Amino acid sequence: MRNSRISGLQHLDIDTRLERLVDGDWLTAAEAMQLLQGHQVLRLAAADRMVENVIGVFGLPLAIAPNFVVNDRDYVVPMVVEEPSVVAALSNAARLARPAGFAADCDEWLLAGQVHVTAIANINEAVANLEARKAELLQQANEVHPRLAGYGGGVRDLECRELSLGEEKALAVHFLVDTGNAMGANIVNTICEAMAEDIAAICNGTVALRILSNLADRSLVRATVSYPVESLATGSIAGEEVRDRMIIASDIACADPYRAATHNKGIMNGIDAVAIATGNDWRALEAGAHGYAATGENYRPLARWQLGEDGALLGKLEIPLRVATVGGTLRANPAVALALRLVAAESSRELAQLMAAVGLAQNFAAVRALASDGIQEGHMRLHARSAGGQQRQQPDLHANPQGTAAGKVILAGEHAVVYGKHALALPIPGSVTAKVVTQDGGQSGLGFTEKLLELIRRELAITDASLGIEFRSTLPPGMGLGVSAAMAVAAIRAFDRHFGLALSDSAVNTLAFECEKIAHGNPSGIDNTIATYARPMLFLNAAGLQLQELELPDSPPLLVAFSSQSGSTLEQVAGVRARYEVQAEQYAAIFDNMDAISLAAAEALQAADYASLGMLMNTAHGLLNAIGVSTPELENMLAIARAAGATGAKLTGSGGGGSIVAVCPGTIGQVAAALAAAGFDTLSLEQEEDTC
Repeated sequence: MRNSRISGLQHLDIDTRLERLVDGDWLTAAEAMQLLQGHQVLRLAAADRMVENVIGVFGLPLAIAPNFVVNDRDYVVPMVVEEPSVVAALSNAARLARPAGFAADCDEWLLAGQVHVTAIANINEAVANLEARKAELLQQANEVHPRLAGYGGGVRDLECRELSLGEEKALAVHFLVDTGNAMGANIVNTICEAMAEDIAAICNGTVALRILSNLADRSLVRATVSYPVESLATGSIAGEEVRDRMIIASDIACADPYRAATHNKGIMNGIDAVAIATGNDWRALEAGAHGYAATGENYRPLARWQLGEDGALLGKLEIPLRVATVGGTLRANPAVALALRLVAAESSRELAQLMAAVGLAQNFAAVRALASDGIQEGHMRLHARSAGGQQRQQPDLHANPQGTAAGKVILAGEHAVVYGKHALALPIPGSVTAKVVTQDGGQSGLGFTEKLLELIRRELAITDASLGIEFRSTLPPGMGLGVSAAMAVAAIRAFDRHFGLALSDSAVNTLAFECEKIAHGNPSGIDNTIATYARPMLFLNAAGLQLQELELPDSPPLLVAFSSQSGSTLEQVAGVRARYEVQAEQYAAIFDNMDAISLAAAEALQAADYASLGMLMNTAHGLLNAIGVSTPELENMLAIARAAGATGAKLTGSGGGGSIVAVCPGTIGQVAAALAAAGFDTLSLEQEEDTC
């Protein structure tokens, strides 16, 4: 069975993303190659047959949103969208909903074709005549497209609606048609045109219009989802408060049509992107959705959020979604055909149910962001990413190209890793950026940065001393989070892009390791390795570097807190070495225990067993305290975190100050608040599959 839970896609290059989809049986190798080589793009000749006056083909990003479970089936959702944060927010919303998944259904699957008749002498008599001849009219209408019945479709019913056109009365006669898995606009329009004159004659009136309606309220699709309150917490706000804020936001949309329009736009952000990817008429879906929202006295939201069982947040959406999996441009556009194979929906109803779940998930992400930290921070960060671009393989010599690198947090194995034991480390992606700048007179001095750049220039044969590096870091230095290694990796990559050197990750890592010797003397290599590859991994440096990358089912709920004093890795490693030489046998036993904890913690992390992980982290810290690298302040921070709800906590890095890391399933907000009340800054590492 295919599993749509694919973590970390946003950190992979395109080749690797496609490999993951092939490995997960979402794409064939041939389909992946088709995408990689751009052969899914609509050919110019085919485009010329689709619309008039073609002069080219216009492209938009084709992305996927993993993690979806709808009606107990896994889906990877194809999306064509240019707006940053849509795919990221949707993927995270689907991830949070995975335990129970989305439920979706639809009772009817009908499209209304309308014949409007005016100049009717007697409306009541016209309606009575149509009702009397309904069976005859339905048979006649079905004969317009006799093959439709063979596909399980057909004209199912005929309805009349009286309209007031000022002083004149008119009739809207609806043919309700099941067009099967096709959208069926042309089929319905043909039926309307074929039947219009007969309808007018029966009504003793005049034909005004004959065309389908895009208000497909006889194809209503419903989706529901329940989010446990602990999944709603952010780094600064508890889950209960986020839930209550979201319910208030939903109530506001019900009361304010100005807000409801934006609320519904968020829903259509997801639905439209899937519609475009699958070749469906997104304009018709937009018209139907907003038309349905406007039926009644006021324009209203299509999705609502309320208090569910056990305090959970319950979301419900109802929307007209008449979509297709066969016909029209679906045959002409190879990208559409590939997207439909990726979805693998067995019917148009199934695709519509998936799209409804997508709309509800997209609305969840938007409302949660609005109700917590605001929507701009994550959206503008991703907007800057899309606008600036960071393709290291395509250096731009005129745009101050940037290099990026990850910080790190160690969950187990500090110090033991220096003695050939395993360490378990996770990246903090994008923590340091560096760009090449021109400086007057070059740099001089004996500081770490100057020594770092001198070494990099020498190894990369950069002779222009006027070129320096401007760093930006989201992490404080000296806190055991690998900032010095990240600076080295980011600087190397910035020079790499500036000069178009096309360095491999292995080459970057090797040079960064040499840079780390400036900061730490005899480093383990773990910081530069995580900074370079930015992947969760088990690290072992015994008889050569051994890396085991880890696939995580979820973004672990980790919180980092910073102490008031920095720690020196060089001093701490030297201190442990001195004590080891005095008590070699005892320290060797401690390092063996640390090794076993690293391996067990990796298993717990991969299983998302955060209770076991927390216990292992507590034990790991006890051993670190035993070898003398903790401090009274760190011990106080750990006690605060555990008392506030962390299942486990430990120092991270070399110790002697620096930082702690706590695992907080569902309690990040309250643990962060407790540490903040004690005067300590925190950083949540629970990534939202890219935030919205």
